[in-house]
Formats: sequence, structure tokens, C-alpha cells
Amino acid sequence: MSGGDEFTIIRGLMAPLAHHPGARRLADDGAVLSAPSGMDLAVTKDMMVEGVHFLPDDPADLVARKLLRANLSDLAAMGAEPCGYLLGLASDGRRQRPWLEDFAHGLARDQEEYGISLLGGDTVASEGGLLTLSITAFGEVPGGMSFARDMAREGDVVAVTGTIGDAALGLLVRTGALHGLGNAVETRLVSRYRLPQPRVSSGVALRRVVHGAIDISDGLLADAAHLATASRLAIELAVEAIPLSEDVRCAIRRDPALRDRTLTGGDDYELLVTLSPDDVVCALAIAGQSGVPLAVIGRCHRGSGLTLLDGQGEPLEITDTGWRHSVLADGC
Repeated sequence: MSGGDEFTIIRGLMAPLAHHPGARRLADDGAVLSAPSGMDLAVTKDMMVEGVHFLPDDPADLVARKLLRANLSDLAAMGAEPCGYLLGLASDGRRQRPWLEDFAHGLARDQEEYGISLLGGDTVASEGGLLTLSITAFGEVPGGMSFARDMAREGDVVAVTGTIGDAALGLLVRTGALHGLGNAVETRLVSRYRLPQPRVSSGVALRRVVHGAIDISDGLLADAAHLATASRLAIELAVEAIPLSEDVRCAIRRDPALRDRTLTGGDDYELLVTLSPDDVVCALAIAGQSGVPLAVIGRCHRGSGLTLLDGQGEPLEITDTGWRHSVLADGC
């Protein structure tokens, strides 16, 4: 690895991040964890590859934070509060010490923000390969209170945190496919792509009312379909109810075709949840207290697949690149 050998990197850059007692300052090949009495341990793992999940010239600190936050978003979708993580870093052999230092600084910044610690991991170098990054994250949730994508119930309403589509349009701005929106708008969109905002506090706060949940990483429509399939239910979403930021609305006013991209583009890292209609008022109040808005956008019913409804309640056909009149088949 261009930034130094494995042990130099571990001692100089990673060991300072391992402040959890179970990490043993990375002196061993493993860590020791125990969940407090009455708590379950939630575990998730995400990988990111250069050119697939981030661009080669994206700042190292933001790459690190996006990697970590993608995993924290998965924990949020289980109602878990994060406590630590394992890191895997397979270098392409081209990253110099300054890049690795910035990467470590990015992790340190988010560790402080989310109150977590590095627990261990591994670093390797592969000359000529692609930079590949992996995190396994751990969280805690009270026993029996976690939720998952297969726990939606017939009759549930479907709700989503935050706004949809900012990151997808941010990637278009970043790659030069979208421009002319003004510097301020474009900067905000790119920021949403580079630096997700995992809804950890929302996941924790909504524990007592949420049934099914999934974090939106593959795009609203794809992940809603995953939720429907896992729960063996049909889900209907009202397109006009899907929350969009003013920046996204501005872009769509200029080019209405961009609405398709907001629904399918991915990298939102919002929470898509289901809950009883009787709990909607409570959930909205909880969301208001947490500072992250929650919008009701659909419902679950008997059947299978995902249906997207237009403003008149008519079904729209969903394709790989957008939507037209019809239904997305179960399993897509």
C-alpha cells in the first residue's frame, strides 16, 4: 500500500479510532463485544467500490463518511443505535499517505458525531485493482423491538422520512449530466450524494410504532418493492405524496423527465416504514420532535408487487428507467 505497510497504517491511523475497550487498541485480530442486559445486537455489512459507489476523485474524508453512514442507515432501518464497526480496506496501490490520513479523519469525525468506535478490521493492497471498502457495523436495540423489511402488515400505511431524489440528482450534477440550476442548488444536491444523512435518531424514536422498515439505498421504487416482496404484501404509493425538496422541485420544473430519476436513482438513505393507521398521529409527532419530517405516501394491502398511483389515483407503469401506466411486478 502506497501509504505505508499494513502495520504502519494500523498503528498510525486506525488504532487512534479504536477507543472501545473491546477493540483492545487493535492489538489483537479480533474484538470482544457484549450487549447490555435486555438488548439485542444488530449487525449489518455494506461494501463500496470505486467507480460504482463513489467517483475516483471524491474527497477521501467524504468517501469514508459515506461508507460509514450507509451502514448506520441499515442499523437505523432495524431501530438500532450504533455502537461500533469493523473496517475492511483493499487499496488499489495508488493511494498515498495523505489520502489515507484524510480517510481516517473522515471516520474520526463521524465517530464523534454518532458516538461509535472502530473495533478492528483488515487492510490489504492490490496493485492495479479497484479501491474496495467494507464496513461491518454493530448496533443495540431493546429485545423484541427491532423491525425489518418482512414485518409490514396488511392495512399498514407507508411513510418515508426526509426527501427523495436529492442524491440521485446530485450524482447527475457531479458527472456533468445536470447543470444550469445555480451554484447553491447544485452544491446542496451534490452534498446529499456525497454525504448521506442516516436517520439513526428517527429509527430509534419510532421503535414503538413501526412494523416494517427498509432504508432507501437502491431507490424509492426498488426498495418499496423489496419491502412488499419480503412482507408478502402489495404496496401502493401515491406519486404526488412523495416528499421532494425545493431543490429537486426546481430541477423537475426545468426538466420534468427528472422526476423518474428521483424515484429510481438511489442513495437517499431515508427510512421507508410501515405502521398502523392508528399510530400515524403519534408517528408524525415523534418525527416533529426529532426534526426529521415523516410523510405518509401509501398503504399495504393483500396481494403482491408495487403500484405507483398518479394524482387521479390511476396506476402508473414502472420500468427500469421510469414509470408509465401499470404495475411493477412482484420480485422486481
